[in-house]
Amino acid sequence: MNIQAFTLGPFATNCYLVWPDGDEAAFLIDCAGEAERILDQARDVGVDIKTIVNTHGHADHMEDLAALKRDTSALVAIHALDAPMLSDAMLSGAAIFGYPQPHLTADILLSEGESVTLPGSDLALTVLHTPGHTPGSICLLGEGVLFTGDCLFAGGIGRVDLPGGDEHAMMHSLARLSRLDPELVVYPGHGLATTIGREVATNPWLTGL
Repeated sequence: MNIQAFTLGPFATNCYLVWPDGDEAAFLIDCAGEAERILDQARDVGVDIKTIVNTHGHADHMEDLAALKRDTSALVAIHALDAPMLSDAMLSGAAIFGYPQPHLTADILLSEGESVTLPGSDLALTVLHTPGHTPGSICLLGEGVLFTGDCLFAGGIGRVDLPGGDEHAMMHSLARLSRLDPELVVYPGHGLATTIGREVATNPWLTGL
């Protein structure tokens, strides 16, 4: 599995281009600003973005989603509980933080335990429903890697004080993540990559779980 990370937009949002060896199809996990930069990098490594998977529906994670879908015809996937955020500027926070609202309908509605499969490829990511930051926040589990969106960061966690946030649900989600393989490399929605083991040992939100 190949992973190309981008840190984009005013909130320094991480987006990830993910593709298997020897294949031209790729996932894009989250889609902040600078769509042309993402497209240029995809062209440079010789892949086509076939599916855009949203870890949740906040505006900083889908700032250029409409542009990327238009330019690539990629399928848009999001958890069913966050799907309304694709077309509602208040739910997504676009109206609050001054982001553009994509006004899209999801092509794929995700749920717990499903595999998101890359068209024409055997690469698949497993959906872990990890609410707390938003009702439909998800993490994506691959071989040796976990994309955590705004659930878990290196040394921190996602905020729970925005519309749809739930502190109790967040702690339940974090407890679940803390039981995963400690060697899993964590690719978060903001900040640096880490591992589950490092966060269980040092992250104050996980050490007591």
